[in-house]
Amino acid sequence: MVCTARDRAGARYKLKENIEQFFTKFVEEGKATVRLKEPAVDVCLSKANASNLKSFLAAVRLAHRGTDVEALPLSVLVPAKTSEVEKPKTKMIITSRRDYPLTKNFPYSLEHLQASYCKLARVDMRMLCLKKLRTLDLSHNHIKKLPETIGDLVSLQELNLHNNHLESFCVALCNSMLQKSLQFLDLSQNKIKALPVQFCQLQELIHLKLDDNELIRLPFKMGQLSQLRFLSAARNKLPFLPSDFRNLSLEKLDLFGNPFEQPNPLVPSIQLKIPLTLLESAARATVNYRIPYGCHLLPSHLWEDLELAKTCQCGSACLSCFIQTTVTMNLHHVAHTVVLVDNMGGTEAPIVCYFCSLTCYSQFLDRYLQSNR
Repeated sequence: MVCTARDRAGARYKLKENIEQFFTKFVEEGKATVRLKEPAVDVCLSKANASNLKSFLAAVRLAHRGTDVEALPLSVLVPAKTSEVEKPKTKMIITSRRDYPLTKNFPYSLEHLQASYCKLARVDMRMLCLKKLRTLDLSHNHIKKLPETIGDLVSLQELNLHNNHLESFCVALCNSMLQKSLQFLDLSQNKIKALPVQFCQLQELIHLKLDDNELIRLPFKMGQLSQLRFLSAARNKLPFLPSDFRNLSLEKLDLFGNPFEQPNPLVPSIQLKIPLTLLESAARATVNYRIPYGCHLLPSHLWEDLELAKTCQCGSACLSCFIQTTVTMNLHHVAHTVVLVDNMGGTEAPIVCYFCSLTCYSQFLDRYLQSNR
């Protein structure tokens, strides 16, 4: 075992077969680093007598190989003062390509890493070893695609990808450990046209920024983001909002500068088949009666279709047979503070409505016509 004097109590680490690498380039200056396997930490040594440091490192190497403690060439060490101990580095900010570390690794102890304006074309794989990372800021780079392994950063709470060249957000990240940790996500000023349905599995999200992309739609199950409080999707290409949007409960919403269509409930899109197909009837029953299903029980295409089931105004499900129209919704119904959606001072936007039958649509139409007399 080795003890560090990070505080008066110290920290104890196992050495036997637990050392990943020694860094001794500056040992003559009294500096060295011992990288451990488990836990993944760097033990940084500095301000040491060069001769004593070499002897200590030799003893550590022997301990790593399993040499008996009594046979180690250890001398009596004077405990370091707290003021002399170099604390593990938890924050690193890089704002130029010139300052970016090309030859040495990032400290394993990092909790906050910013690497902006570095002209990065991809995410540096060395960053994905930083298991304590809570904030990763890669804004103002040239990143086109995100690696799936970002989802292995189990402590990641904030991810800033503002002003890159992203064209998508992969499904694997939506299914990763980020579901339990990610609270802040900035995807603004990229080239994203759509987000996957699975995006709404990131249910710890509180703050989501999607401004200045090329979005033609928001995720189908947007309302499942129950923790979301701040949403901005200004200056995209949204014609309307998904039906599930009405289930959100936001503090602030910004949808300014989208080309919203003028709702016309009297001109619906009718995709009904009468009588219903066997597939449609079975799918509706599965959802309405909450019959368990999953990829282990059904072919993948059927399971994916069920995940996209729509909800009628009556509460029943419909799959591929439905009537669709858009109606006007005041955005204050879902947000306390609303940024105006246009230069005319509007706070309304079109939202999609689905109907499972002609009966449901007729009842809606009666109510709509009565309210507009």
